[in-house]
Amino acid sequence: MGNYTFLSLYNEIALQLKDIYPHQEIQSFQKIIFEKKLGAALHEMYLNPTLLIKDRDANEILNIVSLLKLQKPIQYILGEADFFGLNFKVDSNVLIPRQETEELVDWIIKTNSLKTPSILDIGTGSGCIAISLKANIKNSKVSAIDISEGALNVAKNNSQINNVTVDFYKADILNNSSVIANQPFDIVVSNPPYVRELDKTFMQSNVLDYEPHSALFVSDADPLLFYREIAIRSQVLLKKGGWLYFEINEALGNETSNLLERNNFNEIEIRKDLNGKDRMIKATWNDKR
Repeated sequence: MGNYTFLSLYNEIALQLKDIYPHQEIQSFQKIIFEKKLGAALHEMYLNPTLLIKDRDANEILNIVSLLKLQKPIQYILGEADFFGLNFKVDSNVLIPRQETEELVDWIIKTNSLKTPSILDIGTGSGCIAISLKANIKNSKVSAIDISEGALNVAKNNSQINNVTVDFYKADILNNSSVIANQPFDIVVSNPPYVRELDKTFMQSNVLDYEPHSALFVSDADPLLFYREIAIRSQVLLKKGGWLYFEINEALGNETSNLLERNNFNEIEIRKDLNGKDRMIKATWNDKR
């Protein structure tokens, strides 16, 4: 090991990962590793292909590659993930923020017409939804809850890193005795567990082996458990005319819409993600019980 140049190290990464990951994903790894660990964009490699890399930096990068070969997500290896133009620390207590959730955040921001909206994020995890909304909706007041103390610690740290104020609370949305402060809200949003046990066979090991199952999976017998309970609780949590937003299981869009309708929500809209899959839903609470 040693005497790696920009180009030879770039090629070594590809060589070690070529039998495990598709070419496009390897290119993404190369870009992230060079930016995060060498502070270099890829065009700098092409301009200076023979520039020598310090042994310490090369060793660190090859250690990262070793973990990638075990299919550990690169976000957990680096301890961070980018989301909606912000940087978030992540660890095994929280899910890795995903593009589909960025689309949900963007939808909320673009449809909000209130000058000082109050927002609740249920199951905040890393805090990516709550923090991104606070950072992008001026004068919003954002609260967030999670059942996991570990996740809340990550989220609180992320709010400090991104210099925003979010009120974080430990609460269990499935427990009616859990008190949620600052209600009622103009907006309630949640990306709850929605992957059915039967879907595990279609999932990659980098998700199954490393991400927290409690934040991912629900039983096949009751896959809309969290949606039902949040819809019921939101009848109290939301102001009249308030909006409820969910990220959803692509296979259960109609079922989720019907659930919201049964719970007296209206103006229900399902939106597809960039891959053309049903991924988000919003509904209005008008208190017509």
